[in-house]
This record gives sequence, structure tokens and C-alpha cells, in this order.
Amino acid sequence: MLQHPRVRPLFLLLAIGWAAVIYYLSDQPGIDLPPLFPHVDKLLHLIAYGVLGFLAMGACSPAACRQHSGYYWLIVALAGLYGVLDEYHQSFVPGRDTDPYDALADVCGGLLGAGLMFLLLRRSAANTAPATARGTATNPGRRRRTPGNTD
Repeated sequence: MLQHPRVRPLFLLLAIGWAAVIYYLSDQPGIDLPPLFPHVDKLLHLIAYGVLGFLAMGACSPAACRQHSGYYWLIVALAGLYGVLDEYHQSFVPGRDTDPYDALADVCGGLLGAGLMFLLLRRSAANTAPATARGTATNPGRRRRTPGNTD
């Protein structure tokens, strides 16, 4: 499924849409609600940016992910930058403030989400790689020559 040509643009659109949802939610004035448990906001940041990293990484080519991990680190950096900018943006929203630990949770979420999709893409690329790339015989019907075999 990750190899289908229409999947990557869909993931890109979903990532852009999710980034818009994050922006909208962070633009809302702060409300004082009792937390379910201490630091629940960090978990919410981790989840939100994990989804963002997952979707953004899904827009990458599985074949490119099989060759190198540069795309992974680019997605993590972009998700982290978006999280830092979002924290800065919140400093202008009434009832909201910036928290460096929220930004850290954003970066960790992007790291985990993009990492999960990166592993899925590499697995997908490995499963669809040509037989020679996986180390199997290209012509299984052909007999191999061995030192004792003179055929």
C-alpha cells in the first residue's frame, strides 16, 4: 500500500491538514481545566507531533528511505521547528504561554512518529525490492557449477 503512487501525495495533504489543526488548537485562548494527571499536556504534545511526523514521513518515497535516512532527520527537524514556532506563537495568544518542555515533547513526538513511519517504509521497500537486492537467486531453475560438477 505504501508503494502506490497516490499514497504519498495523500500523506502530504494529511500532514498539511494536521499542521493546520495544530495551529488552530494552539491559537485558542487558554482554559483552566483540572488535568487528568500531571503533565498531561506533554503527552498531548507528544501525540500531536507524533501524528505530524508520521504523516509527513509518509510523503517520502519508500525506495529513498531504503537507501538513506536523510529524509527521516529532515522530517524530525521540520516537525521540531514547527513545534518551536508553535510555542512562540502561543506567547501571543491570551491565556497561553510558551514552555520549552512542550517544545521538547513536540520534537520527541516528531521523532517517534517519523521513526515509526520510517521503519514501515523501509520494510515496505525491502519487501518489494528486486530478488537480486535481497540476495536470492535470479534464475532458480539454472544449475550452479560446483568444483565437482562439469556439466
